[in-house]
Amino acid sequence: MSNEKNVAVVTGAASGIGKATVLALVRKGVHVCALDIDREGAARLVAQPEAAGSVEYFYLDLESRDSVLQAAAQVLEKHRNIDVIVNTAGWDRIQPFIDNTPEFIDKVLSINLAGPVLLTQALLPSMIAANRGKIVNIASDAGRVGSMGETVYAAAKGGVIAFTKSLAREISRYQIHVNCICPGPTDTPLFHAQPEKLKEALVKAIPFRRLAKPEETANAILFFAGAESDYVTAQVLSVSGGLTMVG
Repeated sequence: MSNEKNVAVVTGAASGIGKATVLALVRKGVHVCALDIDREGAARLVAQPEAAGSVEYFYLDLESRDSVLQAAAQVLEKHRNIDVIVNTAGWDRIQPFIDNTPEFIDKVLSINLAGPVLLTQALLPSMIAANRGKIVNIASDAGRVGSMGETVYAAAKGGVIAFTKSLAREISRYQIHVNCICPGPTDTPLFHAQPEKLKEALVKAIPFRRLAKPEETANAILFFAGAESDYVTAQVLSVSGGLTMVG
């Protein structure tokens, strides 16, 4: 990814893993379309010296079908070819499944599964036309092994994993790679919004006894987005410090 003409789309770009991924891609000479619902956070990102001229912001609300399609159309209007899609945005709140309201369930499924699926579908024709591309979906180890208090979130992220594998089979004929990263507990705003006791318990359960840095997950994303993974597709990689040792 040393070609400055390469274009990547990153959702959830204003903070956490998404922001770290944007900056990592920029350092590789990639032009990044940063999509997020957080306008203020995105403005701070674009204003960073290392992002100057290499990052442009597009508003995206994954709960809104119209917003997803509009964001995709705006990106494609400015960039004919999309080389990389990174579906990073996610959202959850810890609570018992029995307490989940229909509105809560809809929000979790929209942000974590339905929205990324729709955005990918809208951008995919660009990759098919170019006969190349890298798609990196960010799921969660909750989607691999389950997580107490995150039942719908785990279901959505499990769906992301299945979406990754199935889409990879379907579009491999176009030399498009689709892979998935499953982060464990990471030092992000989403993690710090959780109850203190839960955060402490999670850190203790990690063999490395610390949270992941967003940059560490971004490094794994760069592998799947770059030439180093040109013979890799339909794979799921946990970046969790050994928290979930699954095959």
